[in-house]
Amino acid sequence: MKQIGLMLMLILVGFMGVRADAAAAPAEGYKLQPGDLLTVNVWKETDLQSEVLIRPDGGISFPLAGDMQAAGLSTDELRAEIETRVRKLVPDAVVTVSVKSPNGNRIYVIGKVNHPGDFPLLRPIDVLQAISMAGGLTPFASNNHIRILHREGAKLSSYRFRYDQVAKGEHLQQNLLLQSGDTVIVP
Repeated sequence: MKQIGLMLMLILVGFMGVRADAAAAPAEGYKLQPGDLLTVNVWKETDLQSEVLIRPDGGISFPLAGDMQAAGLSTDELRAEIETRVRKLVPDAVVTVSVKSPNGNRIYVIGKVNHPGDFPLLRPIDVLQAISMAGGLTPFASNNHIRILHREGAKLSSYRFRYDQVAKGEHLQQNLLLQSGDTVIVP
């Protein structure tokens, strides 16, 4: 009986340690992507209120601010850049930037799933959740040979995902949080 109590205490301490580490990690926030539709407003300037689409090259154009890079920035970083540029001509400008439609933030699930395709990445999604969004595995899927492809710049990485292990609660580190552009391949 003492061994069970000790094991429960160790599990609880381990769980609390993981939660403390997770809570201490800073949130990066949403990074803008090509294809995202933004709403940009300059307070009290009706001619400076519009919807702006981030181009495939990652740039945007906004009146009085010109062309600028938006992809990879947070909405606050982009707001600050637009505000700095607009204030050269409108000294008291107050700019707001919001994401109206996050069209550029997508993940892909292909192969032997019931509904392969691309899915919006509107919140943090892990591999199991992505497979669920794709309708689950077909009976012919190779559960333990699933791959996750992740591109960072020109570098392409591949990660193995063994569905059966994760479903049993083992090797949970395989259940990665997906990032925009990631592809889950189910052979």
